[in-house]
Amino acid sequence: MPLKIISWNCNMAFRKKYEKVLALQPDLLVLQECENEAKLERLAGDLGYNELIWHGDNPHKGVAVMSFNEAHVKRSDLHHPEYRYILPLHLEALGQEIHLFCIWAMPHPTERKKDYVGQVWGAIQHYSELLDSPSILVGDFNSNAIWDTKRKQGNHSHVVDFLSKKKIHSLYHELTGCAHGQEKDPTLYLLKNAAKPYHMDYCFVSESLYTEQTRISIGSREEWISLSDHMPVVVEGLGS
Repeated sequence: MPLKIISWNCNMAFRKKYEKVLALQPDLLVLQECENEAKLERLAGDLGYNELIWHGDNPHKGVAVMSFNEAHVKRSDLHHPEYRYILPLHLEALGQEIHLFCIWAMPHPTERKKDYVGQVWGAIQHYSELLDSPSILVGDFNSNAIWDTKRKQGNHSHVVDFLSKKKIHSLYHELTGCAHGQEKDPTLYLLKNAAKPYHMDYCFVSESLYTEQTRISIGSREEWISLSDHMPVVVEGLGS
């Protein structure tokens, strides 16, 4: 069966918002700024997931992953604490095991060069060998090529180029033909301000995992802004 992934920075209080995103029927739901298991497990019957994995320091804001239908996830023992919110998991789907990286790029507590996309850059270097196998990197990267000049090393385009050499690409850019930094569909309206649109959320996928039937869409501001300043990223039709 094709795989459907939804990634969404839900801006906390997911327990009050879950019905809308679950109505889209994901096989894999990746959330950022999501409350911890203690709160989510109270909704287990309503959520109907196979597995729930949560990671974070703040019980109100962390990374959560839920699997549904024929998809299953389990923790990897390879998680490096230096890359706190870049969580490696094992995803069983499409008849194979896939390396899944759930991403919420955050500030680094002591080194500015490791902030945000610097976290992603460091992580893909660290997990480089894993990325030679079928992989999905999805979530809130907090980055865009428009800010490349702020970093001499490890900027957004460096991340894109490194992953491209692994035959891993941003589905939005592959399927729309749009260049990085020229996106027409915002995934974030900063502080819900319509005058501050940015494309910050991505799903990078190994070439072997997508087909001519694969599609990607970004939720509309009108439909989602009351719930979060981020729009959901919906990927459908992943296969192998």
